[in-house]
Amino acid sequence: MADGPNGAPTGATSEGGASPTAAKGPPLTVRTQYLKDMSFENPGAPATLMPTAGPKVALSVDVNAKDLGDQGFEVVLMLRAEAKRDSDEVIFLGEVQYAGVFSMGEGVAKEHVQLLLLIEAPRLLFPYARSILTNSIRDGGFPPLTIQPIDFLALYQQRVAHMKQQQQQGAPQPASPAPAAAPETSSA
Repeated sequence: MADGPNGAPTGATSEGGASPTAAKGPPLTVRTQYLKDMSFENPGAPATLMPTAGPKVALSVDVNAKDLGDQGFEVVLMLRAEAKRDSDEVIFLGEVQYAGVFSMGEGVAKEHVQLLLLIEAPRLLFPYARSILTNSIRDGGFPPLTIQPIDFLALYQQRVAHMKQQQQQGAPQPASPAPAAAPETSSA
């Protein structure tokens, strides 16, 4: 291995002198990212903004991918936070759909495309979606909401297991797999 700038290894080179990974490029490239849809509801304000015990916040997560042909793949990460008090009164409801258009690298095998789109792409989109959602909740007058990083591999595995279970039961397949839910979170 050769050392590059700052003494970091650059990787093995082929006989032509080019690195095998450099020829293929990255497996996943972000072409663009954008806010597709956003909603924040604060139905009981200002009464719900008075200091009381913190509400219970349920966070749900879903990821969908769509083939855009030559233009790449659109991946949409959906985050939904719903806060309720003991009376099941909705305190706030925030939803964000944050999307990106991604390109696959030259040497990506077909069996890896779905993994990249449903695991790696949402992992790249998540910090932006989380920021938009938590800022809207804070701007709605509530204490900051802490949303922990999401294990998109585990969500993907849940989705696959759910689809296999439906196939075994003979249930018709939905157009997109069932959404996976993240653990409950509470506001600080």
